[in-house]
Amino acid sequence: MADIDRHSGMEKLRNMPQGSPENVKMLGLFMDVGAMMIRNGSEVKRVEDTLRRMGAAYGAERMDVFAITSTLVCTMNMPDGSVCSMTRGTRDGTKTDFWKLEQINALSREYCRQPLATEGLKERIEEIEQASAPRLRVCVGSVLAAGALAVFFGGTILDGAMAAAFAVGIWLMQMYFVPICTNNILFNFLSSFATGVLIGLAGHVLPIHEDKVMIGDIMLLIPGLALTNAVKDMFVGDTITGSLRLVESVLWAAGIACGFALAVFICR
Repeated sequence: MADIDRHSGMEKLRNMPQGSPENVKMLGLFMDVGAMMIRNGSEVKRVEDTLRRMGAAYGAERMDVFAITSTLVCTMNMPDGSVCSMTRGTRDGTKTDFWKLEQINALSREYCRQPLATEGLKERIEEIEQASAPRLRVCVGSVLAAGALAVFFGGTILDGAMAAAFAVGIWLMQMYFVPICTNNILFNFLSSFATGVLIGLAGHVLPIHEDKVMIGDIMLLIPGLALTNAVKDMFVGDTITGSLRLVESVLWAAGIACGFALAVFICR
């Protein structure tokens, strides 16, 4: 009996009308949007909601979306009964980029107000994918954050200035080393180790408090948003995603701690 039911289910699946090439292309673009959101640090609830809204604007009768940090699955059901389904891996580098998230969110809202053609949406997605936040603005933000936090946690003005100077080095590594080293744990370890060694060497020459300088620069690497999103995901019911992000955040933090600890041990 079970074999008959299974055979009947397979027959229904085979006889189900498949989506048109245009629908398949559009769903692929929706998947590009969702994967880009996940890679840049968005919550999975926002990803799922964005794809549902874009699908509804396109004319889909129902959008079934499932997202975790490593996988995105979406099935688009059209009014004519045709179905398109896709699965996308999203583990080719994860970071937090508010600038890109803002661009993606603006695109999704624009699409929901006035749906774009396939080629138009593809061009906009490629523009966002290839663009990046103004580098000078990111550098200035890193310098101000590191310097201010070093002073806030008890450092002197000189400590703040040194933390700001080493923040430029961290910014350079984030700009040019991240594309080469896509493993966040390894990047955090190497960047924190290099920064810690430089701070330790500077401490032998200048009258600075090395721990205060390190505190200011550590703040640029700590995965605060990823940890916050992990807790948030678990509270709203996305236990799998929250657990994955929590473990990932702890490993990132461990890489930072090990890098600075090794640097302190070497420069002692």
